[in-house]
Amino acid sequence: MFGAFRASSPLSGGLLWKVPWRMSAMRKARARERLRFVDENIEAVLRSGQECRTVTLAAALPKEHEMLPKDKYTVFDPKSRNYRKGIHKVPKWTRITQRTNPTGF
Repeated sequence: MFGAFRASSPLSGGLLWKVPWRMSAMRKARARERLRFVDENIEAVLRSGQECRTVTLAAALPKEHEMLPKDKYTVFDPKSRNYRKGIHKVPKWTRITQRTNPTGF
């Protein structure tokens, strides 16, 4: 309680890194830009003639303009009430592909 190891108000106030419950307009714009950048890179690799399993799987993914906003900004989550959660709540969401979801969700 008292002394060098007492609990300060920031420590007892909850999480240190708070995640907003919805994405801002700028964060959504950056996510769309990131998707378009990945699409351009996949097209460049396909044009170069490289053949591998990863490139063929990446080419089968939907493009940014083909995706619904629901799929751009949310992902399937079986534990969530509506089975969707914001993509910004997924760990490492800027580095992993979350373009496909189960059908019906």
